[in-house]
Order: sequence, then C-alpha cells, then structure tokens
Amino acid sequence: MARDIPRDEELSDRAHIKKKIIELAKDVEQAFISQNDRSDDILDYWDVWNCKLGNRQFYNGNSQIFVPIVKAAIKARKTRFVNQLFPQSGRYVEVTTSELDTPQEAMSLCEHYIRRANLRTKVFPALCVNGDVEGQYNVYVSWSERKKNTASRVDKAVEMEGAEVPELGKTPDMEEEEIIDAGPEVEVIHDNDVMVLPVTCDTPEEALEAGGSVTICRRWTKAKIKQAAKDGEITEKSAEILKEMLSSKRPDPANRDTRKDMADAAGIKQSAGDKYALVYELWTNLKIGGKLRLCRAFYGGDQNVLGCKQNPYWCDEIPLISCPVEKQAGVFKGKAPIADVVDLQVAANDACNEGADAGHFAAMPIIMTDPEKNPKVGTMVLGMASIWEVDPNSTKFAQFPDMTEGTLARIASCKTEIFQILGVNPSMIPQSSGAKQQKRNQAEVANEQQVDILTTADAVTVMEEGVATPIIRRFMAYDHQFRDKAMTVMQYGEMGIKANMQEVPPLQADTKFEYRWFGVEQARTAQQIQQQIAGINVIKGIPPQMYPGYRLNLSPMLQRMTDNLFGHRLAPLIFEKVQGVTVDPHMENNLMDQGFDAPVHPEDDDMMHLQVHMQGMHSQMGDLHGKYRPHIMQHQQQMQAKAQAAQAQQNPQGLPGGPGGAGPGVAGAPRPGAQVAGPRLIKGPEGTIPQDQMPRAGSVGMPRKM
Repeated sequence: MARDIPRDEELSDRAHIKKKIIELAKDVEQAFISQNDRSDDILDYWDVWNCKLGNRQFYNGNSQIFVPIVKAAIKARKTRFVNQLFPQSGRYVEVTTSELDTPQEAMSLCEHYIRRANLRTKVFPALCVNGDVEGQYNVYVSWSERKKNTASRVDKAVEMEGAEVPELGKTPDMEEEEIIDAGPEVEVIHDNDVMVLPVTCDTPEEALEAGGSVTICRRWTKAKIKQAAKDGEITEKSAEILKEMLSSKRPDPANRDTRKDMADAAGIKQSAGDKYALVYELWTNLKIGGKLRLCRAFYGGDQNVLGCKQNPYWCDEIPLISCPVEKQAGVFKGKAPIADVVDLQVAANDACNEGADAGHFAAMPIIMTDPEKNPKVGTMVLGMASIWEVDPNSTKFAQFPDMTEGTLARIASCKTEIFQILGVNPSMIPQSSGAKQQKRNQAEVANEQQVDILTTADAVTVMEEGVATPIIRRFMAYDHQFRDKAMTVMQYGEMGIKANMQEVPPLQADTKFEYRWFGVEQARTAQQIQQQIAGINVIKGIPPQMYPGYRLNLSPMLQRMTDNLFGHRLAPLIFEKVQGVTVDPHMENNLMDQGFDAPVHPEDDDMMHLQVHMQGMHSQMGDLHGKYRPHIMQHQQQMQAKAQAAQAQQNPQGLPGGPGGAGPGVAGAPRPGAQVAGPRLIKGPEGTIPQDQMPRAGSVGMPRKM
C-alpha cells in the first residue's frame, strides 16, 4: 500500500516530476508566444483606458487630444456594477444550513473577511475595469499572516531589588505584545499573466482534469526570492541559483519591445532599470505515490525547477478564480468588450484633433493682396494700431471655414454608438434619449429603467456566480484550515451606538454551511417582499384543520423578511430571538440587592415574580440600589402585553389582515392576499411601492407603450 506523502514535502528533487514540470513549462512558453497577438491588443486597450494616443490614429496633425469616451463608459459600468454587488444594506453573504436558525457566527465571520480583504474598495472596482479592458476576470485568493509588535501603557507595581512591592503603589510602564494579523487576501491578476491549457476548456478545474495546467506569471525581485525560500515555496539551492542569475545576467537592450514581456519565456528580465525574475507558478496534477495529486510548482527558466509541493490548501482547489466576461463556446478566455469600440474611439479622437486644428486656422484671418500693387507687403503685420502701407482696394480678408459643429456632431455620434455597445444607458450617465430640445416622457424613462435593470443584472450575475461566490467559499475554506483559535469579530448591532462583539470558534468544514454571494439579490427583493407580505396574509388566515399533520411556523419567514426589509444590522434587533432561561425570583432578589440588573424573561411567571420582588423591596435592606422598581415595572408591562396578545387570539377578526379584513376600530389594514396591482384610483395597502418606482426599487416591470 502506497504511503501518503505529506503536503509540505519537497518533490522537485524527484527525476520524473522534474522532467514533467520542464515539459509542461515548454508548452506554457509556447502558449504565451501564441497568445502574443492577444497580449498586444490588450496593451492597446489599456492605452485607450489610460487615454494615450496610439499608432491606430489616422490623423497626425498638430493637436494631440484624447476624448475619454470609452473611459467614461467603463467608469460608469464599474460604478453601477460595484454598487449592485455591494448594496447599502451591508449584507453581502447568504449562508444556508440545515439548522433552523440563521448561522449568525458564520455570516459575521464571512463579512469580517470581506471587509478585511477590501473587496468593496480595492478588489472589485479594479476587477470590473480589468474585465471590460481584457475580457476576463482573474483573482488569486490566498492566506497571509503578518506579525505586529504593539505597545500599550500599563501600571506595574514598584520593584525593589527585583521584587514587587505593591504597598509602594504603581508606576506607569510600557508593555509590548506580538499580534498575528491573519486572514485571506485577494489579488487581481492581469489576463496576460494567466495561461490555462488546454485553451478549449471551460474552467481551470476542467483543464486540470484533462491533464493540462494553470499558470500565473510572477515577477520576483531579490527580496521576494529570499522570502519565498524562507517560506519553503522554493528550495534554498534554486533560490541561490536564481539570485546569482539575477545579479550576473546582462541587461536587455534599451530599445527592446516591452510589449513582448507578457509572452516571453520565464527568466531574468529588466524593467526601468530594475531586474526581476519572471517565474511561472504552475498548477497541474502529478502522479505521487501512485495517485494523481494537485501540485504547485515554480519554474524559473533555463530548466530551473525552483520547487514543487502538493497543493498547500486543504480544500484542494487552485487559488486562481477565473471566468470570462462573455462566454464564448469552445474557448476559455473571453473577448474584451472594449474591442468593439476601439475604432470608434479612434474616430472620435481624429475628429476632435481635426476640428481643433481647423479651429486654430479659423481663428486667424486670411489676407489676400496684389504684390504688384503693394510692394510693401512686409509691413502687413497684425498688431494693435498697426499701419499698412497698401492699397485697400487690392487687399481683401477671408475667413477659414469653422468646422466646430461638424466636429461635435461626429464626436457625439461616436459617443452614442460606444455607449450603446457597452450598455451604458441614461441612468448611468445623464444624457437625452428623447427628441432634440425636448424633455423625455414618462414612457421613455420607464423603458430606460427596465433596460438598465436587465442589462446590469445580467452582467453582475456573471461576477456573482463566477467570482464573488467562489471567493467567499474560499475564504471559509481557508479559515477552516488556518485559524485554530477563537476570534472575536463584530456582529451586527445598533448603528454607531452598540456593536456586539461575538467570539467565533473555528468552523467546521464546508459540509455544514453553504455560502453564496447575496449582494446582487438585494436589489431584486423589493417586489419579493411585497409578495411575502401578501403570502403571510393568506397563510395566517387558513385554519389549522386545513393542513393536518403540519403546523404553521412563521419565524423563518419573518426573520428573512425582516432581514431584507431593514438590513442585516438592524434585523436581529427588531426581530429578536428569545434566549436564556427563566430565573428563580429569589435569586433575582439577591442580584438586585448586590446592585446587578436582573433581565425579565418572556416565560417568567410574572404574578409570582411580582409577589417575591415586592417582598424583597419591603425587606430590611429595601431598594438600596434602585433596581427593584424598574424590574417590577418591566414585569407589569410584560403582563399587559401578554393579556393583549391573548385577547387578540380570541378575536382574530380584529387583527389587521385576519379573516374578513380589518376588524372594528382597525383602519387601513390590508385584506388577506393583497397583491400589487396596476394603477387604480383607490389607495393600495400601506407600504405599497408605486408602480412607477418598482423598476428603480429592483423589480422588473413591463415597459409602457410609447
């Protein structure tokens, strides 16, 4: 029976593994060279994003103006997509479990990691831009640990001859503590640095199953090489060889083609005077101990295998998460959306520069004169109060034609076409969709809102399912592997007033919880909430004898609906779970006699508690700390609430939404099953969102007729 190889055992010294890695590296080098045209195009697209005039421009005049139409469109898409992924409610994750209650600990921990990794501010804005420019979303999820030495003031007892003497008091001192800041990190990877073989696979996992590989280009300096050897990612011997090559290899010529860096083979490179080693981080399945195991290898060129080990992550998945912006059948990588509008951007730049040059000419008058009649042509100089010694009858002034209106029309035409191709609508960037010099009517506004919702939801769903959900699942998988101590994270409390800190123990494997990105769904729940309210009105009006063998439990439904209505921060405070057990009233008296607060439990026998507390308040000690009176008041209020609830159960006709509608004295209560209907003259249920506002609230409605 073959023994299990430890995950941290170095494998690069095995001949068959080293040979296999070198063969795979050659295939990867050839694949990068074959991808050279795509890499060059992507670099041209980045020039468009960075507003740099390139060699695609047809007009080469004096003016060098770049009209940032494509950049404005991509920034508008980035803003809309990021806001859709990260709603204002602050809830981004949905955790599904077999338990009845929502796993608040798991959700709080996941939200903590999202904030720590700066997904909202650092990762997804850059990822949206990369997707539009390169056509592919690529992120690398890893786990990092950093040590910090923090100092704090403490009061220590006075020491005499090495012994503490508390009687002499305390003196202020400083105490240092080493803290390990650990958590997941997310890195946005450029598409030119990623290679998946075979290129016809749909996912990196499918490529690995087909015997292929997934490669990420890394650029290591001397410090990084030293750190990688210290962390055990590469061997000390290979690190020394790589550093020696980095120091001894002659620099590349100054006039080299830097755009070929993305497609060059691994080895020593130089950029802006600084040398770096181009290293391939190569993931593939290798046969170890008679079994195929997922391994990570580092290749430094010149048949130099820097290191190879089994996948260091217990989840046995590669840390690279990659998906195309728009999936194309038969190929892994997608086409960049910006590719379809580059020529239009070039045309807008040419039109602007042509118009600018023409404007310069139009600003200067054309003077026509007869040199035979005016021999002193040299005196015809433009200036203040200048005198021309010429015949005025033989001198005429002409004006160069002004091309401003035509130039602006050409630029506006290119802008409209670019916005249409990239799906940028008036709700992203203010513009007029109606007739010229006219205000848009209500039908046009409603139609634009619907188009905005549909296009945005379709684009953001790709990021949600292809990137965001795998990221949070990887977060929790890494947490299960690396975190071995309980961690205190912020749970949700009152905004800015009360922040509950919750201690989260190391969670179980992902077999207990299922994680899904929920941010996109937040914008689609406006109409669903109204449907839930209508459903509750119908369900609670059905008598129990109509569903034998079942019982009605509205707690999960109310919890979810409250969560969607008020957000994940306020919902646990509004719909609060009753925790704890009832306490003996005599024990509560002892607590209050010592100055402690005694909370009232809903299941307390209020009458008995009142009797015992009244005796305690009139005892010899009395209400020394003032705790009895507020506690007795809480019991009295709880008794009144219980009496009102019991009376309401005996008279269900008086409840809002009960059978038969609102009872006597109850005005404006919705009828059972109240649904959102079309516009009508009568008033709908309280809280109903107007039909014109439903698309903006997140629902998809039918467009109005023009």
